[in-house]
Amino acid sequence: MTSIDPVLDKNGVRLTVEDAVATVTLTNPDKLNVQSPALWRALTEAGRSLPGSVRVVLLRAEGKSFSAGLDRQAFTPEGFDGEPSFLDLARGSDAELDAVIAEYQDGFAWLRRSDIVSIAAVQGHAIGAGFQLALSCDLRVVASDVQFAMRETSLGLVPDLTGTHPLVGLVGYARALEICATGRFVLAGEAERTGLANLVVPAEELDATVLDLAGALLTAPRDAVIETKALLQGAHGRSFEDQRAAERAAQARRLRDLAGLAD
Repeated sequence: MTSIDPVLDKNGVRLTVEDAVATVTLTNPDKLNVQSPALWRALTEAGRSLPGSVRVVLLRAEGKSFSAGLDRQAFTPEGFDGEPSFLDLARGSDAELDAVIAEYQDGFAWLRRSDIVSIAAVQGHAIGAGFQLALSCDLRVVASDVQFAMRETSLGLVPDLTGTHPLVGLVGYARALEICATGRFVLAGEAERTGLANLVVPAEELDATVLDLAGALLTAPRDAVIETKALLQGAHGRSFEDQRAAERAAQARRLRDLAGLAD
């Protein structure tokens, strides 16, 4: 990746921007990019720091693994420095606990914004929160050594960082349930076959492949990509006739815009 001054560099997250492409990098390879509430807040800040010129967001990680998931320190009585432990959070009211989890989810949800296309470049382990972070992106390019796993259920928890909706959408309910309930590994071949991965490449080609894909995404006019993404995102929740109507409305907006007649 090109060396440029970061817009943000804190708590294991670095954001750089070059023209229409922003790169969000996880920067704690010595600990396999394990995640914490501080990292999730930094991800949220990265999303809020994107200039309006950004059209594509690349999400990548330094080192041999994308992310080994939640830092197990979260389950200790002391938790993280300056943070309530998860045990302390559990003692809060329903409203307080809901608000805290919603704040954590914000670090993941912005990657689905309609005005950007997000691509995860995933190598090595993507476990639990790491798997969910990759699922937050629109597209996933994975190295041939990738190992996805959803381990929350085996810890007595559920995947709560916005990963369940895209997982079911990609692989279907039955396979999603089996992946989550068993906590097994999903390797590159299965990931590509089931739609979890758009492309599988050798690890040494991962960054270059993602940059090539970003370049291809930038060839179409921005507004056409935004409208198309919105159509596809909403398709699952619409009937066939409602989707037809949505297509007509979107195309009418595009035609008027191209004719210089847009509001």
